Amino acid sequence: MPDLLDRLRGDQVAARKAADKDRTLLLGTVLAALKNRELEGAAPLTDAEVVDVLRKQIKQRRDSVEQYTAAGRDDLAGREQAELEALAAYLPPEADPAEIRAAADAAVAGGATDLGRLMGVLMAQFKGKADGSVVNRIAREALASQ
Repeated sequence: MPDLLDRLRGDQVAARKAADKDRTLLLGTVLAALKNRELEGAAPLTDAEVVDVLRKQIKQRRDSVEQYTAAGRDDLAGREQAELEALAAYLPPEADPAEIRAAADAAVAGGATDLGRLMGVLMAQFKGKADGSVVNRIAREALASQ
C-alpha cells in the first residue's frame, strides 16, 4: 500500500488529468502545506505527520464553515464543507470513543488527576488516531465523574 503522501500526489495528478479544478486546487494546497512542514523538519514526512497536517487543514475548513454559516454565506460554507469531506477521506479510521474513555478512566485511576496530565497521557496514546477535541471532551468527562 502506498504511503499517504504518494497517494495525495497521485490523486492530484489524476485530478489534473480529469480537469477537476476544485480537487486539483484542494490537493495542491494540502501538498504545499505538507512541503512546508517537510522543510521545517528537514526530513521526509511520516504518515503520522501527514495525518497531522491533514487534521489541521480539516480544522481550518471546519472553522471556515462555522464563520461562513454565521455570516449567511451558505454557498461558501458548502464549498468548505465539501473540501473538508474530501480531506477526511484520507484520514485513517478514528479510534473508538469507548476505547478513549477506557484509557481515560485507567489514567485517572493511575493518578492523572488534572486535565493537563490526563491530556498528556491520552494524546500520547491516541496521536493521529483521534481528534484532539474528542479526546479533550472525554478527558473532561472522566475527570468530572471522578
